Amino acid sequence: MTKYVIGPDVAIRLAHEQVVIGAGHQILAPTLLRSQTLSLLYQAVRRGEMTKKDAEERLTCIRGLRIRLLGDRVLQSVAWKVADQLGWPDTSDAEYVALTQLQADALITLDGQLADAVKKLVTVAPIDALS
Repeated sequence: MTKYVIGPDVAIRLAHEQVVIGAGHQILAPTLLRSQTLSLLYQAVRRGEMTKKDAEERLTCIRGLRIRLLGDRVLQSVAWKVADQLGWPDTSDAEYVALTQLQADALITLDGQLADAVKKLVTVAPIDALS
């Protein structure tokens, strides 16, 4: 089984495209994924990019994905180290990197800058890997 860590951008894309995760794949994320996806969808509604109904449908879809959410003390400690190592102003993205280091085969992100920043720390895979 291949394990992938996904960020909120990927979760929202999966929900929008109603992607079915391929057999033999498991998706993981830090527990903060819930709050981040909620916030991103709320912001999109506020900007007029989607309706509240569309945002709620995507949230329902995301909740239906079989995502293993993790957020223990070890993850937080490693995330702190990653953020410090990369000179980041906070640990949000570092939690995804840390979880990838600890429990997954690759990180999937749609953020090219993030992918470039962490490519020496973790394997970065395209979203198509989930199909």
